[in-house]
Amino acid sequence: QVLLVESGGGLVQAGGSLRLSCAASGRTLSNYAMGWFRQVPGKEREFVGAITGSGTVTRYGSSVQGRFTFSRDNAKNTVYLQMNSLEPEDTAVYYCAQSESFNIRTNTWEYAYWGQGTQVTVSS
Repeated sequence: QVLLVESGGGLVQAGGSLRLSCAASGRTLSNYAMGWFRQVPGKEREFVGAITGSGTVTRYGSSVQGRFTFSRDNAKNTVYLQMNSLEPEDTAVYYCAQSESFNIRTNTWEYAYWGQGTQVTVSS
C-alpha cells in the first residue's frame, strides 16, 4: 500500500520561504513521477510541479515558475518542494501525489496516490 505524508506547511509572511516534504512508502519511489498540487476552497486542484522518477526533469505551473523548486531524494523516499518569494496567492492546501508513470504528468487524474495535504498560509 502506497502512503504519502506531507509536512512542512505553516504560516509565513509574504516574501518568505517554506520547504514542504513528502515521505513516501509502499513501493520503490524512483520508478514513479511525483507531483505537487494545491487547492483553495471552491476551486479546482491546481498543478504546481512534477518531477520524473529519476529526478532529472521537472516541470512547473506558470504561477510558481522561477520561485518553486521540486527535488527528490530517492534514497530517503522523500520529495521536496522549496517555495521562495511566497505571495498571499500561494495560500492553499498543498498535496503530494504519485503517478503510475515514470515521466512527467500534470493532471490530477494521472496520479494514483495522494497525501492528506498540508496547509500553507502566506500573510501580506
